[in-house]
Amino acid sequence: MSVAMNVILLERVDHLGQMGDVVKVKAGYARNYLLPQNKALRATKDNVAYFEAQKAALEKQNAERRKDAEKDTKKLADANVVLIRYASESGHLYGSVTSRDIADSIAAATGHAVTRQQVLLNDAIKAIGLIPVTIALHPEVKVQITLNIARSQEEADIQAKTGRALIAGGAAEEDIAEQSTEDDGAKAAMLEDSALEAEKTRAEEEKAEAAEAEEKAAARAAKKAAKEEAQAAESDAEAESEAAA
Repeated sequence: MSVAMNVILLERVDHLGQMGDVVKVKAGYARNYLLPQNKALRATKDNVAYFEAQKAALEKQNAERRKDAEKDTKKLADANVVLIRYASESGHLYGSVTSRDIADSIAAATGHAVTRQQVLLNDAIKAIGLIPVTIALHPEVKVQITLNIARSQEEADIQAKTGRALIAGGAAEEDIAEQSTEDDGAKAAMLEDSALEAEKTRAEEEKAEAAEAEEKAAARAAKKAAKEEAQAAESDAEAESEAAA
């Protein structure tokens, strides 16, 4: 059974609440994500009092960060972010593009530092093409960029010009492009941003719980080993005492 914890949010967290809200979350999610990321504090009497005393300053800082993020949205939205990767003639990547790859590419293309946690990517990208990705510059400010993933810079330029993936097949390319557009539209309708973020939150909770379970198992193993060592030492002492007698 999962243990719950009450926390007070220090910023807006999707699907949880706004700054200052006291919410109940799984203890593992709080300890492994919200608390170390400075997104929340344990909702103790002292922490609630601290938040109330610092509320005006925290809200001012948040407003300033939001304003800075809003200024950066145009720079990122207009950015030409190209990733060159090995891929088959049908466009399937030999490997995948992860949130860390995207963050590094954005930083290289724009000079704007982005962390992998700010890249809202539900699944790793496994095909070339023009891929829309949402970046959370601030809990309240998001911007969508288009990744141009290609096998070479020349192909990337062609994809940017034609607006579609450069794959083999002639007429079949159009069919594949149309099907891909239809599939993307259907997926977008089924998994809109809120749903994607909810899935990401659930994944973070599961990861936090797994880490918590692993930590407890390690503690139990260490405790058991210490007990066995103590028992062995005691047995040795008794044997030495009997031998001396």
